[in-house]
Amino acid sequence: MSVVAVRCSMRRTVRGVLAGALTLAVAFAVPGTGAAVPPPPPNPSDSEIDAGHAEVEATARRVGELTNRLAEAEARLQQLVDEVAYKMEQASKALVDLERAEAAARRAAEDARAARREADAADSAIEQARKRLDEFAAASYRQGSTVGSITGFLGVSGPKDLLDRAEMLDLVSRSQLDVLDDLERARVHKTNKDSLARKALENAQAKRAAAEAAKRAADAAKAAAIQARSQQQRQTERIENTKAEVERELAEARENVAALEGQRRRYEEWLEAKRREEEEARRRAAEAAAAAAAAAAAQNRPVPAGSPVPGISGRGNIETVIGRAMSQLGVQYAWGGGNAYGPTLGIRDGGVADAFGDYAKVGFDCSGLMVYAFAGAGVPLPKYSGYQYNTGMRVPLSQVRRGDMLFWGPNGGTHVALYLGSGMMVEAPYSGGVVRVSSVRYGGIQPYAVRIL
Repeated sequence: MSVVAVRCSMRRTVRGVLAGALTLAVAFAVPGTGAAVPPPPPNPSDSEIDAGHAEVEATARRVGELTNRLAEAEARLQQLVDEVAYKMEQASKALVDLERAEAAARRAAEDARAARREADAADSAIEQARKRLDEFAAASYRQGSTVGSITGFLGVSGPKDLLDRAEMLDLVSRSQLDVLDDLERARVHKTNKDSLARKALENAQAKRAAAEAAKRAADAAKAAAIQARSQQQRQTERIENTKAEVERELAEARENVAALEGQRRRYEEWLEAKRREEEEARRRAAEAAAAAAAAAAAQNRPVPAGSPVPGISGRGNIETVIGRAMSQLGVQYAWGGGNAYGPTLGIRDGGVADAFGDYAKVGFDCSGLMVYAFAGAGVPLPKYSGYQYNTGMRVPLSQVRRGDMLFWGPNGGTHVALYLGSGMMVEAPYSGGVVRVSSVRYGGIQPYAVRIL
């Protein structure tokens, strides 16, 4: 039998379940001596039930596979978000480096210009000193007073005058030569300084070019990271949508199987009631025969015992809580949304939620989903995960069980989810998301769960 045929068969039998259940409930609710067992309700075959279980298992496997893929996609998305943040910081660093390199190049250029001016001034001073020395030498030659010439000592009045004249000529000559040497050294120093300044300018310009290239590379890396993050976001959303659709199929398959199994249970209850009815009839016939044999006048026929009313066993308050939470799968996240009666309009937070427009959405945030879920069991919860963490009994994570609340962040004030068992939970995750079933995330989780029921 194909899956489609099984589903069609399931839907037909579900409609029969309601009618059969109503008839059986009326028969059991009115006890009496003459209450007869109603006609048998539909009895689904073993193959129909087995096919339903097979469909549930196959769909559950698909949900598990999609859950793993979604966890991997979300981990990759978070990695890309971190990479974008890092690339943006690197782009900012490259901009600062470029600004510094440009400032250093401007300073180096100014230093080079100043050194060039100083070197030019030194060259000019050297040239002027050389001219003065040449003039001194020419004048000494014309007067015959060059150092060591006899004419420089003519007209002296005595030995002392002769020594003074020689000392004076020697000092003048050495003074001019010393000035020329000093200026030459200054010129060499200024020229060296000019060369160093030009070298520094070349280095600064090279660093600026490198900084410009680094900034272009950083901007390109940032753009690539942003594009990769956007693509991963879309892929994650596609997986989430597919997983939500398969989860709806799984819920439908489970409901169909539950309906078939419920119908089978009611049929078995009908068989048991029919067996009791037949036993009662045989007992009455035996009593009537015995009484007729004892005395024809004896008319005391035993009154048949009434059929016992079967107990109706619910799944308990924990399952009520989980059922209410699971009934909201796919409802969009709205920060500040949700109360005991269902999803409500979100509120502004002045930040991320406003960027996603949560204030204009009707949905749940994480604590609002818990408020709604536990309201089904008559348990009021405060509308804040940090306060919910202080409600009920705390149990170590190693002892967590189905229906406990899990918390993240300091004092449970960051996030809350409802544990489903087998490492899964239902939650209203974040702005832009929807109520979903996901694997338990242990990063940042509080060491204790909270048990209300």
